[in-house]
Amino acid sequence: MDNVISVIIIDDHPLVLNGFEFILNRNANILLKKTFTRAKDALDFLETEQIDVVLMDINMPDMNGIDATEIIRKSYPDTRIIAISNLNEGSIASRMMQAGAAGYLLKNVSAEELIEAIQAVYEGEQVLSKEMNDVLSDKRDTVPKITEREREVLALMAKGYTTPKIGELMFISPLTVESHRRNLLQKFRVSNSVSLIHKATEMKFI
Repeated sequence: MDNVISVIIIDDHPLVLNGFEFILNRNANILLKKTFTRAKDALDFLETEQIDVVLMDINMPDMNGIDATEIIRKSYPDTRIIAISNLNEGSIASRMMQAGAAGYLLKNVSAEELIEAIQAVYEGEQVLSKEMNDVLSDKRDTVPKITEREREVLALMAKGYTTPKIGELMFISPLTVESHRRNLLQKFRVSNSVSLIHKATEMKFI
């Protein structure tokens, strides 16, 4: 690679910072400009320095990584962000990627995988650690498949309408509405309407 990739790290764990700093400083194609333990300090730094890639922790004392990622992506669209986390959870990874992150790695990542990930996002690709890729693949496989009628019932339930009112609005009987509701509970693997609305909202069905 001809270009040197400028990088900053935002993480409040000294051991993580020291480990990543050691890895990056040994690579001739990467220039580690600075490390930060507070997201706001990094945001101040980015006002004066153009950085190619940010390694971003999720949980920090002053601001979470999701909010910081959104701010950086809006203000500096050319800067790429890789989330670094101990959290092997699909919902967190999904939120980071939706916020604009180009990658999600676990903190036990190997030196080789870290370097490859930085180079990949710099070139416009998205990267996920193998473990997180498996988690998100499993999550994609469990997205419920619902009918158009069930989607209508779901939307009306979310608005707080009762079963009789939903039947009236959809020109179907209350018994049919209840049948749709039971199917939705089963498909979303929940036991009540409140949990159904919450999960459907989280999964962007509503």
